Amino acid sequence: MNILLIGAGNMGSAFARQFARAGHRVRIAATSLGKAQAVAAGIPGVTAVDAAGSASDADAVIVATPYERAVAALDNAGPLDGKVVVDVTNPLTADYMGLTIGHDTSAAEQIAKAFPAAEVVKAFNTLFAQVIADGPAFADGSTAPTFVASDSSRAKATATTLAQSIGFDVIDAGALRNARYLEPLAGLNIYLGYGAGQGTGIAPTWIRRG
Repeated sequence: MNILLIGAGNMGSAFARQFARAGHRVRIAATSLGKAQAVAAGIPGVTAVDAAGSASDADAVIVATPYERAVAALDNAGPLDGKVVVDVTNPLTADYMGLTIGHDTSAAEQIAKAFPAAEVVKAFNTLFAQVIADGPAFADGSTAPTFVASDSSRAKATATTLAQSIGFDVIDAGALRNARYLEPLAGLNIYLGYGAGQGTGIAPTWIRRG
């Protein structure tokens, strides 16, 4: 798949390495070309590109910026008409211990509102960058999942294919509005990792009988 990653921080870097290893064509853009080049230089098969208009030939656009920069970054990369946009952001407060929006909307819904002709899917937001980087295998043979929520079956299928290509399980979380639940879940995971001292080698999942 032809993937554009927007964001060259911990999440963007982790995704770049994993998706390139899985055989996808990966391009990465950031606030500066130099920052994208610094990440791409250490990962075979990843190309740094200028952010402006970079989404033009992407099959999937993954926005891995802080939430407050996501709309501007996507707007710069566009146009996004008909594009699958994978939102991995969380609307976190400055101390990472709270959310800036919720209950009646979500980061994913706000991005979809800003780009109504795009097909937005929420995915990967409940996973630490370190879990993406180290892979999905956990103790006792368990595999970390990503929850996937979207109003678009194509976007949901795209996110599912991407997740499975790098070994993660997928839990269908329904419509995009359910990002209102997934973003607080990510907030709890961040609290447990940092606030409660459990570290970043953790991930939420869902268990079932039988």
